[in-house]
Amino acid sequence: MLPPELPPLPALTRAEGELIDHYLEVLDLLGRINPARCGDTYGGLRAAQALVGKAAGLRDALTLMHDRGEGELHSATLTRALRVLDGERRARLVTVPPPGEA
Repeated sequence: MLPPELPPLPALTRAEGELIDHYLEVLDLLGRINPARCGDTYGGLRAAQALVGKAAGLRDALTLMHDRGEGELHSATLTRALRVLDGERRARLVTVPPPGEA
């Protein structure tokens, strides 16, 4: 039996797609650095080193959008994209876990 099909991604511009991709990559790295969830210093260090490059990619995507005159983010569309790409779970890794979960 096949797993249920994910809902389709909403239509995004290339810059919006890059924004979402880089944002999720930064979230993943921040989750690996989170001292409340991180298991070892080496893994956190590697994630912190990679974060610099991913943050630059996020900056570049936003700069491109700004330079093109895209002055506002379409939150509803970007939120749908984040949900399809498991953004809620990934964002939870950045927070402090509830008591008893750590």
